[in-house]
Amino acid sequence: MKSDIQIAQEIKLKHILEISKQLNIADDDVELYGKYKAKLPLKLIDENKIKKSKLILVTAITPTPAGEGKTTTSIGLAQAMNLIGKKTTVVLREPSLGPVFGIKGGATGGGFSQVLPMEDINLHFTGDLSAVEKAHNLLAALIDNNLQNEESNLHIDPRTVSWKRVIDMNDRALRSMIIGLGGVKQGVPRETGFDITAASEVMATLCLSKDLDDLKQKLGNIFVGYTYEGKPIFARDLKAQGAMTALLKDAIKPNLVQTVEGTPAIIHGGPFANIAQGTNTIIATKMGLSLSDYVVTEAGFASELGAEKFFDIKCQYGNLTPNAAVLVATIRALKYHGGAKLKELKEPNVEALKKGLENLDKHIENLQMFNFKPTVAINKFITDSAEEVAVLKEHCEKIGIKVALVESWEFGGKGAVELANMVVESTEGCETCFKPLYKFESEIEDKINTIATKMYGAKNVEYSSEAKAKINKIKELGLGNLPICIAKTQKSLSDDQNKKGRPRDFTVKIREVELSSGAGFIVPIAGAIMRMPGLPEVPAAEMIDIDNDGNISGLF
Repeated sequence: MKSDIQIAQEIKLKHILEISKQLNIADDDVELYGKYKAKLPLKLIDENKIKKSKLILVTAITPTPAGEGKTTTSIGLAQAMNLIGKKTTVVLREPSLGPVFGIKGGATGGGFSQVLPMEDINLHFTGDLSAVEKAHNLLAALIDNNLQNEESNLHIDPRTVSWKRVIDMNDRALRSMIIGLGGVKQGVPRETGFDITAASEVMATLCLSKDLDDLKQKLGNIFVGYTYEGKPIFARDLKAQGAMTALLKDAIKPNLVQTVEGTPAIIHGGPFANIAQGTNTIIATKMGLSLSDYVVTEAGFASELGAEKFFDIKCQYGNLTPNAAVLVATIRALKYHGGAKLKELKEPNVEALKKGLENLDKHIENLQMFNFKPTVAINKFITDSAEEVAVLKEHCEKIGIKVALVESWEFGGKGAVELANMVVESTEGCETCFKPLYKFESEIEDKINTIATKMYGAKNVEYSSEAKAKINKIKELGLGNLPICIAKTQKSLSDDQNKKGRPRDFTVKIREVELSSGAGFIVPIAGAIMRMPGLPEVPAAEMIDIDNDGNISGLF
């Protein structure tokens, strides 16, 4: 069986101008990055066309450590919709180098449902993440420069500065550090560290901006810390927003590439699904809706994380109206939630599968809370037995949920035609059915409680004294009307990664609360969330190589 990269390298790519012509884009509006990548100007966004197009979200059940194939399913679905005559674009996030060189691998799909050129997309692509990194670190440098400079000093209390630096790499050694050592000329000593670029508030801000002016204003709204007198300081007080926006002048433009079958693909923004809301940019989604009749997009992790943030944060800020939801499920994940061990997931186990179905049921309920009746997509693996597939299908049919077997990894668009037909039917019955879970103007605690009890199935929410104090500070700043982006483990519906299946009667414990005033949301943190992952004992980087002709191997 060929690897993903072998399949990708055997595909004869079309020139990107051929792809742009499918979307009726004039050649002069295509900013070429070589033969197979391009950026698209924001002037192509057409709000009137957006209202007529259909938006489809792909989410998933609670994943195993390897993920359940949302990207592969999204790409396969978009290819299938084009096969049945529906003009469709797939819109995705950009990969981070951390997972690429770590344990999870790239984020370009798999098999015959990939976006190409996969090597470029998984590595530096068009430099968007590097631009975000530089803009973020510019603000960090300006903060420390202000602490050092006596004449223009804003009297920021360094103990209140939470703005770290970022790098697009898994590097646990950078998590915590003391900077400014070496004497008075080297800066003011303080405790800080590094986060991974995908967790940057600048990334989240880029993803939720509508144009350059909006981005500049949002960057200026980034909270930096307090003065010794208790006055809040924002990035605009450091006059940082202009230069930061200048660094992002090209990064704000969506990237156009293609799938294995030549379906247009727009890839833009790469925020973490926990901290930074986990969906591609509003701009990219609107670009896709402006240029095609259907857009297939995805949100990170499962319905209670990525999908909830997509609906409650992105759609409300972007005035987007989704028309259908697809829930990706795998036999292996359901067995995992039914008690099977990771090393046993390839073995048939109908009893474990049946026990794990309650996890699927909860995610179906979650999507129904946004007024969608989801279509379940069974992302088939070669280890799935016919009996296991039959059990899952029978369960979905019994509870009145449409279900399709998807084999897009092996067969590309042809493997998702059944799903495509079901999704088109769903969009036709859902013109304006979407409703968010809460209103922005609700109290902070009420919004958190709504998400925890309805999405996670929690009994209640408890706050540490530190979290309560931070919520009060946010209210004092007049920012209590921001939406909520709860950061918790993706490994469980609860905030305890060890609780599989469908946990009940548990308490969500909010240990701290962070303010992302630039991006425009509040981040309650439940449990231990890692902003800077580490590499595994055997990192994927050890398998990646390049020959003298520039051919890359080992990516997956």
